[in-house]
Amino acid sequence: MTEVLQKTKLRGEKKFARARIPIVALENDPQLAKPRWIKTTLHPKQIEKVQQLKSQLRDRKLHTVCEEAACPNLNECFSHGTATFMILGDICTRRCAFCDVAHGRPFKPDPDEPKNLAQSVKQMQLKYVVITSVDRDDLLDGGASHFVSCIEEVRAISPSTKIEILVPDFRSRQEKALDILAASPSDVFNHNVETSPKLYHFARIGANYQASLDLLKAHKERFPDVKTKSGLMVGLGETDADVIQVLEDLKKHDVDMITIGQYLQPSKHHLPVRRYVHPEQFEAYRKAAYDLGFSHVASGPMVRSSYHADLQAKGENVS
Repeated sequence: MTEVLQKTKLRGEKKFARARIPIVALENDPQLAKPRWIKTTLHPKQIEKVQQLKSQLRDRKLHTVCEEAACPNLNECFSHGTATFMILGDICTRRCAFCDVAHGRPFKPDPDEPKNLAQSVKQMQLKYVVITSVDRDDLLDGGASHFVSCIEEVRAISPSTKIEILVPDFRSRQEKALDILAASPSDVFNHNVETSPKLYHFARIGANYQASLDLLKAHKERFPDVKTKSGLMVGLGETDADVIQVLEDLKKHDVDMITIGQYLQPSKHHLPVRRYVHPEQFEAYRKAAYDLGFSHVASGPMVRSSYHADLQAKGENVS
């Protein structure tokens, strides 16, 4: 077992804390050089747009997963006036070794957040919005009722806006969470399995692969007209055969859409990149997923679960 520095936020203060996470041979892994296809660009004229959007989000006390998870597509998405909103605060109750979101004891949910979110969606004139959250294992419903409040507030003032929710696994409260979400089903229901089940013991601590699959299937059974979606990152130590197996498992659990992207190490204190997958292999993943029957596949090095989600929902190629 290896000691790893993890960013922790406690009561509004960011600090580093030692977390014992079993990462296989972390200290012996070489630092792989980023290949030429791993890059993002932003025109200088777009910088002002990015800063304006960040300022607007801070004014309304809102968070985006784009910022908190250090997404490599942040500048591109922000410069186009789009963002994935992260509700229920910016402090996660879990400590996944691949994720850059802060860990600790979170604040109580902000009762004004749903209204502030809806007002931002209206001000930004968004036609499609993704709402996600940190894990809130401290809440009896895992945060499901807060998701519903956000959905209802957005629809109240922006009825034409399509809504995708990217939810946590709700741990042992899945049935209760689905009962609550039934009050206002989203247009797309997204939950990421993230990686191969053989890597869960060190990459997705506190989660259960089968439980994630069951959540996706249970939602489809309750709401057959709502598209289900999941995401997978590669480069953590899985094989190509592992990726295909995950795709097969997801399809067996009635998942409609899938995103596949390259894992990028947020800092030296996170899991290392074990391999950079070539774009040609991402194309092979895409073909395999379509062959399995997925209605839409976004597969590429810079693809993320909510990257151009509006285009994904329409079935357009965004890789």
